Amino acid sequence: MTEQCVLIIDDEPDIRELLEITLLRMGLNTLTAGNVEEAIEQIREHEPNMCLTDMKLPDGNGIDIVRFLQKNYPHIPVAVITAYGSMDTAVEALKAGAYDFVSKPVDLPKLRDLIQTALQLSQGEKDPRAARSEQQNNERILGSSPAMHTLKQTIGKLARSQAPIYIHGESGSGKELVAHEIHLQSPRNKAPFIPVNCGAIPENLMESEFFGHKKGSFTGAITDKQGLFQAAHRGTLFLDEVADLPLTMQVKLLRAIQERAIKTVGGLEETPVDVRILSATHKSLEHEVAAGRFRQDLYYRLNVIKLKVPPLRERTEDIQMLADFFLKKIAERWQIPPIRLSQKARDALQAYNFPGNVRELENILERASTLCEENTIHAEDLQLPQTGQLDTSPSVSAPKATPNPTNDFHEELTKPSLSVPPPNTNYQAIASDNNAWSPDTNEEEERNMILEALDQTRWNRTKAAELLGMSFRQLRYRIQKYGLDDS
Repeated sequence: MTEQCVLIIDDEPDIRELLEITLLRMGLNTLTAGNVEEAIEQIREHEPNMCLTDMKLPDGNGIDIVRFLQKNYPHIPVAVITAYGSMDTAVEALKAGAYDFVSKPVDLPKLRDLIQTALQLSQGEKDPRAARSEQQNNERILGSSPAMHTLKQTIGKLARSQAPIYIHGESGSGKELVAHEIHLQSPRNKAPFIPVNCGAIPENLMESEFFGHKKGSFTGAITDKQGLFQAAHRGTLFLDEVADLPLTMQVKLLRAIQERAIKTVGGLEETPVDVRILSATHKSLEHEVAAGRFRQDLYYRLNVIKLKVPPLRERTEDIQMLADFFLKKIAERWQIPPIRLSQKARDALQAYNFPGNVRELENILERASTLCEENTIHAEDLQLPQTGQLDTSPSVSAPKATPNPTNDFHEELTKPSLSVPPPNTNYQAIASDNNAWSPDTNEEEERNMILEALDQTRWNRTKAAELLGMSFRQLRYRIQKYGLDDS
């Protein structure tokens, strides 16, 4: 079919006729079916652009239609019509791959908006199966454990949906990565993915950041400004740490999600926006609602589907794969030979609990890469809190002992391991007497010391490293860290 066509599936002739008239007035062609068997025949023969199905059918239900399309025609969006208050059924359909749901009695204006959006998003997919395969081949979510296999399958299904998803997981587990993958596998992938950390925006600027403002609407508003909702139009808006939103902003966000429209600060008219909302936080939203810090109605709007990202300790089979991936990335970024892990280092990583999850693993390996010699990381280079294995070489200060290894990822992993002398120091003396290093030198002193050594050796990094009593890799890491440039 060259024109856009919607298949209406309902066993009640009166409802089929009402829906058919509504769609014809929108300029769409229609097909109708009264049960699952007839609907499948119509799909195979005509391959419509979209399906609209009632949940209860004589020989099955709407979820049967959703699963058939998900398996055989994943590029065809399907919306289900559910009885009022049947939220569990609607969520089940969304998890199976439905685009969206409509509650009875059907609100025709909202139904028209839903259908227009679904058709617009699916129009650009010339070869949807090939595109989907390419996206899956380029997945950035690593892991072959059962937990990750389940997560990837769920992402593939939920990507086709329009429903809001609440992504729950511990700090460092990869919630933003999951949100981005949902976007990449969705029909919205050609439009922007806009992530925002809700806890990082000052409260007095939140409304302007989310909805934009008009010139002159407040002191300092010297030009019109586009908000996050406008920037994410036809794409995905990811609200990270959504539990940190103040209550006043929660009310305005709820209205924007319900009405699918926003009003800019200083503006008079509402502007329609087509945005899919994904949200995440490391806190328990249920606990925040019970404590009165998060609105219950907004919680239900965001938590239509809850997706859990497993912590690293629940998918230990993936540790070695992730370690190799991060080491390859570090070597490419620093432009150094490949770095390998000794077997004892691998065993130590495998036995560690990783309270900071994947982010902690990456930071541990980046630090170990600066400490290791001959491109091999040994167990003592990892400086894992629970192993007690610390690098005791003279030019490195040992990190403070961590009394409880299950605490959140501790500060030591983000601090430089190398202690340095103050500026204007005799570097030749330091090279011959490593006891002159001070364990309390701050980053500014370290940066100045490295600059002086580089100036003294005319930016010969090998000689500068020898003068400083550190390895070439340690020096290279700090040059990158401090943004030093020989220009």
